[in-house]
Amino acid sequence: MSEMFCFQCQETLKNSGCQNRGVCGKTAEVANLQDLLIYLLKGVSVYTEMIRDLGGNVEEDVDVFVMKGLFSTVTNVNFSSDDFADWIDKALEVRDEVAAKCKSLYREKEGEEFSGSLPEAALWSPDSQEDIRTKSQKVGVLKTENEDLRSLRELLIYGIKGIAAYADHAYILGHKDENIFKFMQKGLAATLDDSLGADELTQLVLDCGDCAVTTMALLDEANTSTYGHPEPTEVDIGVGDRPGILVSGHDLKDFSELLEQTKGQGIDIYTHGEMLPAQAYPAFKKYDHFKGNYGGSWWKQKEEFEKFNGPILMTTNCIVPPKDSYKDRIFTTGVVGFSGLKHIEDRPNGGEKDFSPVIEAAKRANPPEELESGTIMTGFAHNALSESAEDVIAAIESGDLKKFVVMSGCDGRYKEREYFTEVAKELPENAIILTSGCAKYRYNKLDLGDIGGIPRVLDAGQCNDSYSLVVIAKKLAEAVGVEDINELPISYDIAWYEQKAVAVLLGLLAVGVKNIKLGPTVPAFLSDNVLNVLVDKFNISPTGDATEDVAELMA
Repeated sequence: MSEMFCFQCQETLKNSGCQNRGVCGKTAEVANLQDLLIYLLKGVSVYTEMIRDLGGNVEEDVDVFVMKGLFSTVTNVNFSSDDFADWIDKALEVRDEVAAKCKSLYREKEGEEFSGSLPEAALWSPDSQEDIRTKSQKVGVLKTENEDLRSLRELLIYGIKGIAAYADHAYILGHKDENIFKFMQKGLAATLDDSLGADELTQLVLDCGDCAVTTMALLDEANTSTYGHPEPTEVDIGVGDRPGILVSGHDLKDFSELLEQTKGQGIDIYTHGEMLPAQAYPAFKKYDHFKGNYGGSWWKQKEEFEKFNGPILMTTNCIVPPKDSYKDRIFTTGVVGFSGLKHIEDRPNGGEKDFSPVIEAAKRANPPEELESGTIMTGFAHNALSESAEDVIAAIESGDLKKFVVMSGCDGRYKEREYFTEVAKELPENAIILTSGCAKYRYNKLDLGDIGGIPRVLDAGQCNDSYSLVVIAKKLAEAVGVEDINELPISYDIAWYEQKAVAVLLGLLAVGVKNIKLGPTVPAFLSDNVLNVLVDKFNISPTGDATEDVAELMA
């Protein structure tokens, strides 16, 4: 009998499901508590949906709680059972509050007490910690017995988790959209509604893609209005001779506040993993202690963090269980958590986070050990490429540029991901790679040259910056007079790993992109029938042999 069941990430055991311990490193206890938290968030959402139907308003702190709770369960975000015990206690409290408000509104509007039926997730309450433990083992993925309905429900939930992550980044920068909050809760509540069949759930999945595009656009506005539009930037991948702080994850506000607090402290700041694109924002370039990028993708952190010597700040997901050799100098913040690590508390209203513990740790550290030398490029988001539109169109018209190949998404540990390096090497010299997310680390250090001064690897930024690729496609379609973006010289070879990539994939489908190759494996949570729907409607296909796929991508 399995102790848990989780198949939300690409590396799930045997591409079937982790049943005793997550490949990511989370324990069965944490996995089950995450399931219970999602279960309770669904219960909260049942009431918020009813409140809105009754003409009432949902408090913003409830919207934010649901959003952050979802984000906390994304792969490689939080591994702490204590944190999830706190989340569950708070979820029960929030659910009781919205339930009371819902019943009060119903009484006012209908003149009687509510007597309708409600799903168990809206009603269950524990009498003890043992009740919580027992319940957490019974409310996971497999609770839905029908394989196709389970697949659609999980696909919807994972897309919503990705939306929650991006919406949280935007919210931290003061940007929000009530419709995004509404959709997250609508989708969660829908997964409890047994009257919804495959057709209704499929439509919700497609609606999730629309919401994902809206959310990524909101985050793009939040980032660029706060820190400026990214600029093409050559980034040093060597090291200096001073101690440093290594910042990983995605959160730009954390990064900004740390830069400001470390001015004149004799400390250098380095980016890692998905924080690399911070190098391209104009607002950060004014800091002379902002150095280069250290290392590569998230899955190499055990080796790279050990050699960095200084403290590491994990601002969002991508943490993996740390080695004892550097465990005492890794800090978490936001929704990130791992038992035994030091945590930087959230900023007070109107204030900043206090990164002084990280700074003091850096002052006691040795300079980082050099891993490599040279430079890499980033900063080719939609604004930068729009400014080069004439050059791009001229290259297409002359025949020097035949195809853009979108190789966006996630990186991961498995050997099969060498496929993406092989594709990059085998693409002909008249092809340009458009990328975002950590998938780029499979090829962004290759010497692939340029086409008329345009680099053959154009890095648009973080995974959320995949929105840039949508904007670029739409602008290119306008420039060349094409209505259907599938008629453009653009092919898609997407790598996925976790739930934010699911949101990006659904976003691409929502804007009409077809013929996407997806790998390195087909998601385990897609049943055969659901996969067939995606194949029939969008012609999605799995990645295969690199040489054969390059021929198809260039066709």
